[in-house]
Amino acid sequence: MQLQAPPRRGFFVYARRMESVTELRVRYAETDAMGIVHHATYPVWMELGRSDFLRQLGQSYAAWEARGVRLVVNEIRVRFRNPARYDELVQVRTSLLESGRRRITFGYRIERGGILLAEGESVHLVANSDNRARVLPEDLLALIQRA
Repeated sequence: MQLQAPPRRGFFVYARRMESVTELRVRYAETDAMGIVHHATYPVWMELGRSDFLRQLGQSYAAWEARGVRLVVNEIRVRFRNPARYDELVQVRTSLLESGRRRITFGYRIERGGILLAEGESVHLVANSDNRARVLPEDLLALIQRA
């Protein structure tokens, strides 16, 4: 897992955005009867990428929860491009697309050796430990906006 600048996308280079890379090996249990990774696995991989992203920024999601701050999944989208198969190494590239006091959006690119397998986004609402809406504390907002 390493923090690095994301690759060029289209005509633009996102110089300020940071990206975490989480490498995973596809487990047999994650495949379906056709021998490819089941579609329900990709959001789990996105969660791993998101957790690594926050940890690499300097604070784990567990530390956020200990402070009574939760990121409730409000929306998740995945677009599938190519299949992944058992025992392949895949990389989950996670970046911050949008951040605010009440909502945070992460972007994901799941690749195998540079080949795009899936891409997606997840939108999270900031909540307290009772799952009621709250604002993100100033120090956590500053932390997330460093990305």
